[in-house]
Amino acid sequence: MGDDVVARWNAQRAGNRRVTLIDLYAMVAGPRGLAPHELPREERCALIEQAMGIIVPGHATIPGSDTTNQPIEVVAADPEWRTRFEGYRAQLASVLGPVARRIEHVGSTSVPGLDAKPVIDVQISVRDLTDEGTYVPAIERIGIEFRSRDDERRYFRPAPPRQRDVHVHVCAEGSAWERDHLLYRDYLRTHPDACKRYAATKRENAERWRDDRWAYTEAKTTCILDLLERAEQWAAETGWRP
Repeated sequence: MGDDVVARWNAQRAGNRRVTLIDLYAMVAGPRGLAPHELPREERCALIEQAMGIIVPGHATIPGSDTTNQPIEVVAADPEWRTRFEGYRAQLASVLGPVARRIEHVGSTSVPGLDAKPVIDVQISVRDLTDEGTYVPAIERIGIEFRSRDDERRYFRPAPPRQRDVHVHVCAEGSAWERDHLLYRDYLRTHPDACKRYAATKRENAERWRDDRWAYTEAKTTCILDLLERAEQWAAETGWRP
């Protein structure tokens, strides 16, 4: 699979957020009579390696951090997810102090009744995302490993053998990343039909991309963008603010 395929795919992405990793898979799989999910995992991993800096500008993994792949599992909503978030929030607030401008429960486990991977997503807003020394050592002190950085966030999760039951995302206060995740959460919390659509999308793609976390995330793009457009209209009509 040459760089030319990635280059052609990248040209299609210009100004179009709906062109995803799945489309890249399709460009490679189609001429061979395969569906995107039928590409061998090794080939998909190689494509991810080539495309990651395009999908997530500035993306870089932290040397020495774990690369274990765990299968995707979407389960029924659990009321205990809120309690688990509060436990992590307390730990993070204790070690970060005023560095953490906000500590929010985001992602699917933050929406009551929404099926989700049983992993709590915690979003921390800081004044200066680039000043990693003010928050990386503190977060790692409670056993949550720094895994990757990109232009918009820093990502942490527990390292093996500890169960991966939490993801921590550090973003800049007032950033688009911060706003989009809070808006999406609040829109789903108040719009049951949108919540049902997103749940169905998650279930379908969790089955298809069980062994491919990046593809699972990318496969939800169209649904998320559609719902974010509606969420922006709702925010304008209601005066919603983060």
